[in-house]
Amino acid sequence: MTRLRATGVRARLGERIVLDGVDLDVAAGRVLALVGPNGSGKTTLLRACYRAVPVGAGAITVDDRDVTDIKRRSLARLVGVGVQEPVALGGTTVRESVRLGRTARRGWLEPFGDDDRAVVEDVLGRLGLLHLADRDVLALSGGERQRVSIARALAQQPRVLLLDEPTNHLDLRHQLAVLELLRSLASDGLAVLVTLHDLRLATEYCDRMAVLDHGSVVAEGTPEDVLRPALLAEVFGVRGRVGVDRDGRRTLDVRGPADA
Repeated sequence: MTRLRATGVRARLGERIVLDGVDLDVAAGRVLALVGPNGSGKTTLLRACYRAVPVGAGAITVDDRDVTDIKRRSLARLVGVGVQEPVALGGTTVRESVRLGRTARRGWLEPFGDDDRAVVEDVLGRLGLLHLADRDVLALSGGERQRVSIARALAQQPRVLLLDEPTNHLDLRHQLAVLELLRSLASDGLAVLVTLHDLRLATEYCDRMAVLDHGSVVAEGTPEDVLRPALLAEVFGVRGRVGVDRDGRRTLDVRGPADA
């Protein structure tokens, strides 16, 4: 069973320590949300998982293999990444952009086969992008580009999926659709690690949650175990609690600022 682990991870940006002894465990079949205030280290940790940020101490492993020991082509077959502000290449259609994800499987010069085309069309459909498939990426909205970035990561057919604020720029309908998709992908056996600002969405859709504050994981577990009133007040500065609605779904009820 695929597993992404961070063990004692420390990282610096310049002279500043941004990750300080982080431990994390993301198993196949689970969606784990990284949450925390701005500047807590969420994006840095996510980027360290695919070697975009060097780790000064500790290790990040996929199936017990240190990511620094895995060749980049092999790592791209294991780990798919959707970034928060995807770079758009002018003159590239949505379908062509998503198809770039297949290079992890085929290489730059190998021709695309029927299996590649089938994968691309499938992820375009799952992200609601088929009607935009022939449009230039530069003509898309920020939210549409966000979905293209996720689709390209899925086209790699990874075993671990890393997404940085995948609901950023999306309207509510597409936010919910993306999070439902993540749950479906986890059910299919992926290990999913996602950064989220919206605690309500993280509470409802994620199996587990890790709270980062000042570069350290201060709590990890199920949302109901993690988001206790004391932690919500201390880390996020709000009054609230996790409950269950009449349909049995977890909800987060936020009543206001902690100092109000």
